[in-house]
Amino acid sequence: MKLVYVFDAYCGWSHGFSGALAEIVSRHPDVPVEVVSGGLFTGSRRVPIGEFGYVQGANAQIAELTGAEFGEAYDRLIADGSFVMDSKAAARGVAALREAAPSRAAELAVALQHAFYVDGLSLSDRTTYRKVAERAGLDADAVVAAFEGPEARVAAEADFRRTASLGVTGFPTLLAVDGDQVIVLARGHATADEVDRRLTALRTP
Repeated sequence: MKLVYVFDAYCGWSHGFSGALAEIVSRHPDVPVEVVSGGLFTGSRRVPIGEFGYVQGANAQIAELTGAEFGEAYDRLIADGSFVMDSKAAARGVAALREAAPSRAAELAVALQHAFYVDGLSLSDRTTYRKVAERAGLDADAVVAAFEGPEARVAAEADFRRTASLGVTGFPTLLAVDGDQVIVLARGHATADEVDRRLTALRTP
């Protein structure tokens, strides 16, 4: 059995789930985790953040419910409403980080969301991936090169197809996958304890 975490790096609810995800991974180090980018802001949804009038209200709700931090640098980044969240670029970055350290994919997904939502760094900017890689002790040059290379674009599109094939339409979604069996452990919001109970029940003969 493995866990499949389908998220979008530009999704506030995914950021809110970061703490629970980290706790779940730490409690079950023997369970591999596959991280898949969902592609929330692509196509017609790739527009200035100011066109999403609900963002600040949603962030306040997420922070209250989950304790997630939304930093001052992030507030400054989106203040004038012109910033564009590009989930294809973010998915390329996830792919680049995932390639550098496959076994740490969940940890790096959390770190990438921290870079945006706390540090106010664009996930379309190569320097963001350099900083995330350096903090994680990875080869920053290799991560940046991968982010800008064609393989990451292919991987991002493959992630979007994987999301669709799993039937995931909302982020974050945490799945337990065992052969052909796919069980939803969390969708949108859940505590680590709630997920843990569901996961333990699945693993108990």
